[in-house]
Amino acid sequence: MTDFTPYHEEQELDNNTSDNVHFRDILEQAITRRSLITKTASGAVALTLASTLTACGSDSDSDSATTTPATDPTKLPTKLSFTPVAKNLNDIVTVPEGYEAKVIYALGDSINQYYGPWDDSNVPSGPSFQFRSGDCHDGMSYFGLNTTTGRYDDSKSDHGLLVLNHEYINQTFLHQTGPTNKGTGPRPEDEVIREVNAHGVSIIHLKKDSKTQAVEILKNSIFNRRITASTPMTFAGVAAGSTLLSTRFSPSGVKTRGTQNNCGNGYTPWGTYLTAEENFIGYFVRNSTDDSSRTANEVVALNRYGLKQGAKSRYQWETATGSLEQQDMYDRWNASVVGASAYVDYRNIPNTFGWIVEIDPFDSRQDPVKRTSLGRFAHEDCRTSRAIEGQNLAFYMGDDSRGEYIYKFVSDAKWDVKDVNGGYAAGDKYMNSGKLYVAKFNADGTGQWIELSTSNSAISGYTTYAFADQADVVTHARIAADAVGATKMDRPEWVAVNPNNGEVYVTLTNNSNRGTNYTTDAANPRNYSDPEGGKGNVNGHIIRFREDADTTTATTFKWDIYLFGAEAQMLENVNLSGLTDNNDFSSPDGMWFDPRGVLWIQTDDGAYTDVTNCMMLAALPGTMGDGGKATALSGTATQDTFMGAKVTDENLRRFLTGPKDCEITGVTMTPDYKAIFINVQHPGEDSTAYNNATSHWPATQTDPTNTTARPRSATVVITRKDGGVIAG
Repeated sequence: MTDFTPYHEEQELDNNTSDNVHFRDILEQAITRRSLITKTASGAVALTLASTLTACGSDSDSDSATTTPATDPTKLPTKLSFTPVAKNLNDIVTVPEGYEAKVIYALGDSINQYYGPWDDSNVPSGPSFQFRSGDCHDGMSYFGLNTTTGRYDDSKSDHGLLVLNHEYINQTFLHQTGPTNKGTGPRPEDEVIREVNAHGVSIIHLKKDSKTQAVEILKNSIFNRRITASTPMTFAGVAAGSTLLSTRFSPSGVKTRGTQNNCGNGYTPWGTYLTAEENFIGYFVRNSTDDSSRTANEVVALNRYGLKQGAKSRYQWETATGSLEQQDMYDRWNASVVGASAYVDYRNIPNTFGWIVEIDPFDSRQDPVKRTSLGRFAHEDCRTSRAIEGQNLAFYMGDDSRGEYIYKFVSDAKWDVKDVNGGYAAGDKYMNSGKLYVAKFNADGTGQWIELSTSNSAISGYTTYAFADQADVVTHARIAADAVGATKMDRPEWVAVNPNNGEVYVTLTNNSNRGTNYTTDAANPRNYSDPEGGKGNVNGHIIRFREDADTTTATTFKWDIYLFGAEAQMLENVNLSGLTDNNDFSSPDGMWFDPRGVLWIQTDDGAYTDVTNCMMLAALPGTMGDGGKATALSGTATQDTFMGAKVTDENLRRFLTGPKDCEITGVTMTPDYKAIFINVQHPGEDSTAYNNATSHWPATQTDPTNTTARPRSATVVITRKDGGVIAG
């Protein structure tokens, strides 16, 4: 999610009021200030499968510009040779010549053979969305399915389970004529149920033809299911059973209901899915005098996580009444003190969200598990380190808000390949017991991981908040990170781990407050104005680091900035990576390394959208430290930083652009590298009303004259017309 797109940013994004040192304070002796450098240049499955997206350029099956297949398709290409997609404002998904794309799973599509297709003029009932696609598709992963055993097999491409997030909803188009009583309440029960069910996660069974590469959803599969904001969940890890998680639903603090605002994702080496709960705090309401019923600790914690007294909820789910659900399903969104204890109300309900949730796509018999040892914050993503036999696993995570931190959790257990297909038992082994760390960056390109533990005197003796135990530390990880002096970062979003060397990449999408509330520093070095009027770190960048000795248990690392987003014609000290019209971009967000080592970068932008819709690029990155020192524009002066080698058109190219007002997000691939999946989120987001849409995608893909269809988020599969390897 981007700092410049208001519709889905109705939440607190800047709650870090700690006195922790900025990079500028650390680097004061090392920073060189120079004078300002002057700018030199300026539906039903059958229907959706039939919705073929037009490629850029010729529709001919023969294309001399198409990538020549590598000798070994499992190896990293030496250069990118597909035709770069030009920047455009078309209301379609545009892919390179020789490629084609098809919509396979859009908002409201049925995943159950007994439920009918989406009807654009008669939106299906709220309860039916337990068997339909949710809204705002986001992070996703593909799990190969062995149809003989019914279990995970990372070599299978003909059958697989695609697991994807539904981050939030676009109320304008989710209901027939938009939301009823928006902002005031009471909200109609059917609308609330539809909205609750449109959140969460989808698991869909895909079949791919090995010759044509055509992909279809098997609607009669037992694996198809939805997980929503009402699905029962189990807590595991250090906070499970803590009084901090006590609610009327589970006084013992071991259960809760639902997962929501699921943004980025991850997957484990044993074959389970990790979904990240990001901006969960905006779903709850608090009374205007609630602080008077709270302890001092509670007030500090609620404010630090952005739920101040008097806060209004984003969708007013707490106002619904009716007969389809028990009233308790609606009361749970009120986080105020209304009873004699936490056992009889939902004062602690915010503490039950903001976790990494593990889902076993192959086993619906057990509830998903919220892994509390990994900490609670606005999780954007969670990526596992390389699974190396006999080594501890690390889980890298970003907290997507301005001035927040980068974390890692290191398992006590060492990886054992025999745990593949171990399900939640393997999750217990690797994700319940371990150490949680937060990153601190140094002036010389090095950094430290600081353990968040009550054994650290900075935490146990913290005067702002009195930590009771380790359960308190992980539940309020942001405050613990404040206490130890972690380094404030520029909205850490998705994380990616290079499979070839273990280096960790993090997108820092943008920050309009860089240079004002947050002074520039080596890791967040740019403060500038762009032609559209944006200020601060307008276009974002991607930082990377490498653990010392290449071990996940290392407490020190080295870092640089791999790539700076920028418009191609910007100043050299803004466009530090040397981007051209074939690869310039803004606001990197989604990001994933495929198993070969190709890096896929996606954007969620509001700063460059007068020129081009959001996009996905393919990259062949080098290694940390392959560049050197650089000087970035910082207001009326400059800022020294560390950066990777400048890119070329051969190692960074635009692979696709999306339709109007969308975010491109979520990326995964079949193990044979012949089908890549992406999500188009919230097309037409800037629409002011249900009958005044700015986009009509995906209908416009096959009918460019369509001006009536409602826009829908959707999953797209992209293949090559010759059946070859993607970017091979």
